[in-house]
Amino acid sequence: MSQQQRRPAAFRLDDPGVVVTPDQRDRASPGPARLTVAPEPALPAVSEPAFPRRGLPWAALFASSAGALAVLGLGLAVTQLIEDLFRRSEELGYVGAALAALASVALLAIIVREGVALWRLSGIEKLHARALETLASDDRIAGRAVARDVLALARGMPRLARARAGLEEHLDDIIDGADFVRLAERELMAPLDREARRFVADAARRVSLVTAVSPRALVDMLFVFASTLMVVRRLAYLYGGRPGTLGMIRLFRHVLAHLALTGSMAAGDSLIQQVLGHGIAARVSIRLGEGVLNGLLTARLGLAAIEVIRPLPFAALARPTLTDVAGNLVRRREGEIQLPREEPPA
Repeated sequence: MSQQQRRPAAFRLDDPGVVVTPDQRDRASPGPARLTVAPEPALPAVSEPAFPRRGLPWAALFASSAGALAVLGLGLAVTQLIEDLFRRSEELGYVGAALAALASVALLAIIVREGVALWRLSGIEKLHARALETLASDDRIAGRAVARDVLALARGMPRLARARAGLEEHLDDIIDGADFVRLAERELMAPLDREARRFVADAARRVSLVTAVSPRALVDMLFVFASTLMVVRRLAYLYGGRPGTLGMIRLFRHVLAHLALTGSMAAGDSLIQQVLGHGIAARVSIRLGEGVLNGLLTARLGLAAIEVIRPLPFAALARPTLTDVAGNLVRRREGEIQLPREEPPA
């Protein structure tokens, strides 16, 4: 006698007539409908590779020792100079001692200023990292803390007074952590982003114009380098960084590293494809083509600087592209190009 097959039926999981069993032993037993739950296969444990411990940091030890020796040598030389001045004349000795003291105070002030600038930049980098973690975890407490820290960073920016007041009204609201970060970005970063785009667009336009009319390649290189440093410094001051000399070196290194990491992404930009596809600029005017490319390079460096210096990542606002800051530059340059027309034969 053939086994009677059961017709398909629909049922709810919260129905008391449905029993969930972890295995299939009671599958053939009569009674209410039963569901079998297959156990999940055990995944093999994956252990992270153990990296060997590094030995003594010989390079750092050499740099610190050499720097200490240089400072000691400089101090002994200054001391010897002051003693020689006292042996020659007591007035000259006092003048030398006063100059040495003044130089020491100025050096201490420079060291403190550079230390504060580096500490401020480090705080902005940590704030950026915390914002990324909050966007991923959606922690409400962490999101509120990030919003408060961004507000504290924007205290010295009069242009953000209204935006700060609008954000402070929502600090006590029940908002998710990621939404806190997005709200702070929309309120505080939007005006700064518009000004940053204007800085980068003006620098790209200036570099394109100067390098197009400059007669020397060395002048082009120096002007592009100086313009890039100026853009990075202005962006740092705009977003509250205020870096010193060491801070500028650190920022410029981070910008170049970010540019190297995102270079492949920028290669697919429609503006770059448009410029590279038009060989007309190079054929008509080599200097014009070099000016456009130098302007695009400056704009790309400026965009990388915005990514590095900005206290909050791009989550609620659109990330600026090369077309946003250099699109008018290429369109204007293309409009200036006139192909020579062939005269019809007489």
